[in-house]
Amino acid sequence: MSVLNEILAFNHQFVENKEYEPFQTTKFPDKGLVIVSCMDTRLTELLPSAMNIKNGDVKVIKSAGAVISHPFGSIMRSILVAIYELKAEEVMVIGHYDCGMSNVNADGLLAKMKDRGIEESTFDTLKYSGLDLKKWVQGFESVEDSVRNSVKLVKNHPLLPEDIKVHGLVIDPATGRLDLVERGE
Repeated sequence: MSVLNEILAFNHQFVENKEYEPFQTTKFPDKGLVIVSCMDTRLTELLPSAMNIKNGDVKVIKSAGAVISHPFGSIMRSILVAIYELKAEEVMVIGHYDCGMSNVNADGLLAKMKDRGIEESTFDTLKYSGLDLKKWVQGFESVEDSVRNSVKLVKNHPLLPEDIKVHGLVIDPATGRLDLVERGE
């Protein structure tokens, strides 16, 4: 059975047994917070537990490395929607130690893409369109510096209200310890 079939079978029972009821809440984050964090699987339950966050408390946006790479990309748009439409008042960018993005090598990743069937002509088209593909997929050396860069991008965004606090933290995926990198006050 594929993972999709397993999920759909479970979901049918979940809905039929009304197991969703304890999770019902509004679309507005009770703590007025939007978090940008890494998509690392170790953080799925650890991050909310380490921060005392429950269902309905925050908006969570996930990306590889908790990186916000473009001021007008979908992550920044999501932050702005959380602020203007969903009443978020603070932003936290939370990276983590031992992040896979710290090991991503652009040349290695592009080679893996080629091995999986992406044609050289596709890379040529992207290069012609102005995308620096190596820069776009390259990881980072320091999670703290990466968090600082993302915080700076958010703080300096022309559409961000001046009263919004933007913080940067790094979590230890083994213990849940949070280290403050940037206090937005």
